[in-house]
Amino acid sequence: MSAPLSGKLIGVGTGPGDPELLTVKAVKALAAADVLAYFAKEGRRGNARGIVDGMLKADLIELPLYYPVTTEIDKEHDDYKSQITGFYDVSAATVAAHLDAGRTVAILSEGDPLFYGSYMHLHVRLAGRFPAEVIPGITAMSGCWSMAGLPIVQGDDVLSVLPGTMAETELLRRLCDTEAAVIMKVGRNLPKIRRALAASGKLAQAVYVERGTMASAAMIPLAEKADDVAPYFSLVLVAGWKGKP
Repeated sequence: MSAPLSGKLIGVGTGPGDPELLTVKAVKALAAADVLAYFAKEGRRGNARGIVDGMLKADLIELPLYYPVTTEIDKEHDDYKSQITGFYDVSAATVAAHLDAGRTVAILSEGDPLFYGSYMHLHVRLAGRFPAEVIPGITAMSGCWSMAGLPIVQGDDVLSVLPGTMAETELLRRLCDTEAAVIMKVGRNLPKIRRALAASGKLAQAVYVERGTMASAAMIPLAEKADDVAPYFSLVLVAGWKGKP
């Protein structure tokens, strides 16, 4: 007697926020899934789940995966690392139970699943054990520079993608060593980012974008932004292509 087939793991990139930026392949994967998993803060649905509202079949099993911590503990603290590692272990085991039962599990990921996405923590734990597919999504940065109509790099320009959580000295060093930059994970790091941009001589060309492509999207030259308040879904664009006409 042959062993029952396992289910399939699908990492689904939902894009930067506008539901119309979901790919055709992503929509088909949602229609084929038996289980829909998504990451969220306790008590919330999360942005990725909101993007796919109205696209889901009625009998779909929903599996929210609630983070035990978000910004309450510094990410370098041992308590944070142990809690978040345990969370991903438990989440992978929960998803694996559905896969062992023969179900197809689609896991939502804002932007692209393998670009700063939580999905990748489950992928590395499960893809070696089960059939797996990753459906790429439009990244937040490409959604933002498209919304802003901001050509970002050209010719031999170098683009650096920098997390705003890094040390200020390291952020400054990397800004000085690139033509263009995308600074992600802004939030409470905006004052530090602003200082590093000023010290690198790039503040005047920096554009701040929040909730890019979403209904509440907004953007402004960073030098004109009067405060340092920034939501989680925000980033800073620094364009290259100095010789553009």
